[in-house]
Amino acid sequence: MALFIVAVVFVITAAIYRHQLEAAYEEAGRRAAPVRSAVLPFPQHYREILLKYFPYYQRLSREHQNKFEHKLMHFILSKKFIPRQFDAVTDEMKLMIGACAVQLTFGLPQVYLRHFNKILIYPTDYYSSISKRFHKGEVNPAFGAIVLSWKSFVDGYIYPTDSVNLGLHEMAHALRLENIIHNDEYDFFDDDLVEKFDSYAYQLCHLPTNDGNPFLRPYACANEHEFFAVSVENFFERPAEFKMALPGLYEILSKLLRQDPLILNP
Repeated sequence: MALFIVAVVFVITAAIYRHQLEAAYEEAGRRAAPVRSAVLPFPQHYREILLKYFPYYQRLSREHQNKFEHKLMHFILSKKFIPRQFDAVTDEMKLMIGACAVQLTFGLPQVYLRHFNKILIYPTDYYSSISKRFHKGEVNPAFGAIVLSWKSFVDGYIYPTDSVNLGLHEMAHALRLENIIHNDEYDFFDDDLVEKFDSYAYQLCHLPTNDGNPFLRPYACANEHEFFAVSVENFFERPAEFKMALPGLYEILSKLLRQDPLILNP
């Protein structure tokens, strides 16, 4: 009996040690992402996927595509992609989700959403035991996680002009939170611009509109974080219409993100 107990304890201890060792290797790999992304070549099949499915990348000059690729590799290597309710995350999933994050942060070269080192992917919308309802995606700063439904994520790029893009929406939430979380990327937004953006949002959501048909969908007025996320979706999917409908807000967002989708190659 004593030998059996010792054997069980040994097996459990070995399993714990192996798990800790694997976790340590993964963390070391993520921390080495800046060096690895600078050394490793960008795979050709990655480039082919982007050229086929990612319009933002397609519109960039070759010079800007190189910068995009470098930042994308850094992002992918610095995250842990976790499958939920399916077996394995594919390279295409990592690439497209990473490209979405880079699209949003391309004008912020030192921002990689470092706090959010885990990306959880469900095949479809998933049920939350906390909210008791189905979700397409969410951002959890307590666990450093971005959660996405792959089907809903893909739909955002299948319909590129409907101003609904789950990836951009959740990455926008993560970006705004990253700005106030104390780490190496802390406080990259201009405080005055953030204040102007929130002031504009308050006025737009609390003053009556003349035609009863505002440019941004009503959900934007849930709170300032949702207003930012919905604005980001429209900023990239309907930039010309956005600039015409809300020129002041468009200008502020362009300055915050340090890019203009209407002029990707200045």
